[in-house]
Amino acid sequence: MPTTPEFQKSKRVRLNRAERLRQLIDVSWDIIRQDGTDALTLPTLALRAQVAKPVVYDHFGTRNGLLARLYQDFDQRQTARIDIALAGSGPTLRETATVIATSYISCVFAQGQEIPGVLAALAGSPELETIKREYQRAFIAKCRTILTPFSPQHTIRPAALWAMLGAADTLSAAAASGEITLEEATGELSRLIMAIPDSSAPGEAV
Repeated sequence: MPTTPEFQKSKRVRLNRAERLRQLIDVSWDIIRQDGTDALTLPTLALRAQVAKPVVYDHFGTRNGLLARLYQDFDQRQTARIDIALAGSGPTLRETATVIATSYISCVFAQGQEIPGVLAALAGSPELETIKREYQRAFIAKCRTILTPFSPQHTIRPAALWAMLGAADTLSAAAASGEITLEEATGELSRLIMAIPDSSAPGEAV
């Protein structure tokens, strides 16, 4: 049978597993952006992505599994943005603090109300707690490594880093909701980060 242009257009592009996962994640963000987090279900995702329902269930298992994967996707992009920015930053504490603050908050700000909706939908779920704690610890470890050379005692208090992370999340949410400006949020977080190296007591364990 001759192949017509119409037949070629109707053929679906076959994606490998990684490509399909990327497509489903992108479509999921589109659904949340357009219709809100409540509209995102596995059947809806299958319909919008034009795939069979078993494909979606195979990738995510449950709605919470899908939402947790979206949070993971967001956090990976946030980490990549910080890493790229740090690679091009200057050597001073002020420049380093500004890069960390700007990269962290701007990623949340760019995501608008999408990531808060995902977090609200996942509140109290084991999936969120596991992934969130994993990325929190990774971020804390990254900041400890970056900021330790600026400390006179060459040590950073863990409590100071966790307090900074809590402030980063709060300031990011406030900026995303319009309670404060992006500049106010990044400026305040920068000041908090700059204070961390000098706040570590001599001899205190990391």
